[in-house]
Order: sequence, then C-alpha cells, then structure tokens
Amino acid sequence: MLDAVVVGAGPNGLTAAVELARRGLSVAVFEARDTVGGGARTEELTLPGFRHDPCSAAHPLGINSPAFRDMPLDRYGLEWLHADLPMAHPFPDGSAAVLSRSVAETAASFGPHDAGTYRRLVEPLLPKWDALVRDFMALPLTALPRDPVTLARFGLVGLPPSTWLMRRFRDDRARALFSGLVAHAIAPLGGLATTAVGLVFALAGHARGWPVARGGSQSISDALTAYLKDLGGAVHTSYEVKRLDDLPPARAYIFDTSPTALARIAGLGSYYERFRYGPSVFKLDYALDGPVPWTAEEARSAGTVQVGPGSRDIAAALHAASREGRAPDKPFLITVQPSVVDPTRAPAGRHVFWAYGHVPSGWDGDLTDAVERQLERFAPGFRDRILARATAGPPELAARNANYVGGDIACGAVSGLQLLLRPKLSLSPYTTPHPAVFICSSASPPGPGVHGMSGHNAAKAVWRRIRAT
Repeated sequence: MLDAVVVGAGPNGLTAAVELARRGLSVAVFEARDTVGGGARTEELTLPGFRHDPCSAAHPLGINSPAFRDMPLDRYGLEWLHADLPMAHPFPDGSAAVLSRSVAETAASFGPHDAGTYRRLVEPLLPKWDALVRDFMALPLTALPRDPVTLARFGLVGLPPSTWLMRRFRDDRARALFSGLVAHAIAPLGGLATTAVGLVFALAGHARGWPVARGGSQSISDALTAYLKDLGGAVHTSYEVKRLDDLPPARAYIFDTSPTALARIAGLGSYYERFRYGPSVFKLDYALDGPVPWTAEEARSAGTVQVGPGSRDIAAALHAASREGRAPDKPFLITVQPSVVDPTRAPAGRHVFWAYGHVPSGWDGDLTDAVERQLERFAPGFRDRILARATAGPPELAARNANYVGGDIACGAVSGLQLLLRPKLSLSPYTTPHPAVFICSSASPPGPGVHGMSGHNAAKAVWRRIRAT
C-alpha cells in the first residue's frame, strides 16, 4: 500500500507529492493528460519553434513561493529570467507607469502627487516581505504567524476594497496600474480584500520581480517532477481517474482538481455545491516576426504589459465579464512577452506573445478583433507582425484543463469571502468528509497562481493525519 496518491500533476499536486516524499513517504501521482504541468505547461501552439505557455507565463508568485524556494529546483533545470522591467502599464499618450524592482522608480512613474503615497504604502511592508509571504500563504488558522504585527498591518490595509485605497491617489496613472494588479484576480475592483491582491503583486515585483522560466512554464513542472522522482516518487500520465477504485490502495488521496471533480470521484455528493466558479478569459498566443511595437518605450523592455487606458476602463471591463454576463467592447488585457528575455522561446529574430481579456464563464464568442484593436491603440502596427495566432476561449480552456470549469483559470471565483475562505468555511480547508481524501488545488488556500503553496499546505495536513494513525 502506498502512503499517498496524488490525482493531478499541476504545480500544486506535484508540490504536495514532493513534500510528502521528502518526509520519506511512498507517493505516486496520476495525471489524465499525457504530460505533467496543469496550468504550467509549454507547447508549440502556433508554428514550429514557437514555444507558448497555454496558461501561466509570468511568475511573480512562483519566484516568491516559500515552497519553491525551499526546494533545489535549479538543480533540475529551473532558471528564472528577468526582463529589465517586471511590468509596464502604457497610456494612450505614449507614456507608461511601471512596476520596477525599485520602489522609487515605480513611484516616480506615477507623478509627483502620488509618489509619496505609494512609497508610504509599500516601503514599510517590503523589508518584512519574506515573513509576510510565509504568513499569508501558510496553512490558514493553524500556523502561528512569524510576524503577527506586520501581518496585522497588512491586513488592515489589504482587507478593504481596492477602490477605497485608490482614493488616496490623485492621478489616474497610479490608479490604473494598481487596478490592473487587482484585475489579475478576475474579480470586480470593489470586492473584499482586493487591496491585498494588488499589494501582493506589487510587493512580489519589488522583492524578486515577475520572471519567466527559461524554456517556458513547463520547466517549473518538469523540475518538480524530476525532483519527485529522485526522492523515489512515481508519476503516471495518460491515466484518467473517474472513481477512487481506479487508484491503487493508499493511506491518503490528494486531489489537485476542482472541488466538483473531487466530489464526483470520491463520492462526496453535494459537499461542494456552494462553491462558486468565476468568470473566464479569452486568450491569444501569437507568433510574431518581431517584437511588439509598443509606443511606450518602457513597455518594450517589460516582461508583462497591462493594457487598459485608465482605472475606469479596467473596472468597466471587469464588471462586464463578472456582473453583466457579457464580453467587454474594450477589454482590459494582461499580456506577457517572454521572448524579450528568453531567446529559446522562438526562432532568431522572432517572438512569442501572450494576451488575454476577461469574459463571462462559458462564453463561446470570439474576442480576437476586440483584443487586437486594443493592442493596436498602444502598439500601432501590431497586426502586421502576426505570423500565426492560437485562440482559446472558455470552452477550449476547459477542454485543455479540467480544473478550469467554465474556463475559470482560477479554479474558483476569487471574490467575496471565497477569496479568503475556499473551498469551504473550515478550520481545515484541505480535508474532506472522507478521512483519507484531501484537496490541494487552487480551489484551496492561498488560491490561484503557480506557487505550489496549496499543495505544500495540503501535504502538511496529510502528514498530520498519517502520523496520527
């Protein structure tokens, strides 16, 4: 009998397996797809030699992850590559606000009225970042904070809606950039703890940047897999699990799946019936014959570029997708240009580029024209650079990854109490009514992102249960 079986070889499932194998347990991972990776894969989606990330591409949470930082993943081929700027937010006049590693440079890009406000917001928290990130990404409610004073200070600032925080800024340059940071949660800007979302991305960028993985996001998953195998763990791909009986006997079963899939496989009935899935995205991957011709110079050297002219435009686009049930006419775009810093991603002189806009759950329309019109506003001549494109709306995203129910790449709405309490209100969110079944996907704390911390935390819960029996 195995000690633990993990269902799903995404970053969280692989991390959970590694953490248990490091403790000397026998572990096997079963993955329905023919490769590991989940939301951290790399494929030739357009043309030969162009390596795209179907989902996550830039990794501010990955490089800052306490779980990943405690592993020797560099020995297994993981190398973080940093563009000159972690992120830029261009404006129609050809200027840009930036998220730089330097707080001073970032603040200066907002203009004199808001530079001091921004510095007062982030500078007290940045020196305590490592303790802070461990505290708010750790096992919730059961781990004593390493720095309770800083965590409390972060909570006081972060729990209110981001719209409250943005009243402190006088210029829309700062409000637009911060709105874009919050929009990574794919939820309205006025929700509970949305300030915390924006702060996490800002602090992560200042602390260690927003890198890409050399060769693509698949490198993260491959490094975790190689490390797991060296620890004695096994990984089985092309193995679809429909019920627990499909798996070998084990003391614990850990699911890197959506809550509804876990309930179906483990026979938990309606246990997760109140879990909410959120809106989706329409994603485009491009093969380009040259770099994106951004008007703003800062955007040309940034790894990530947010595309939305102002905070009201961003708020309207998010509201349309999440509240009005329609695709926005002028979508807010999150874009990543990995080949700015990683020449292995495309043939010499060519580039890969990634962009998505927000759309309702299950939306089956085509946002390509709206996305490209928006890009042309900030990068005139962009369409002339396109060699090929691959599009993926909610149905395609859900087909590629079963965790993306309705195309929800966050594996559950990141809004309301579910931002903090997922997948259920519980002191032990990784356990289920079945004593041997656990959940470790992005549906569990601390939530979406390629950071492995949901798997790390779930592994602790499994370890405690196994040790007690």
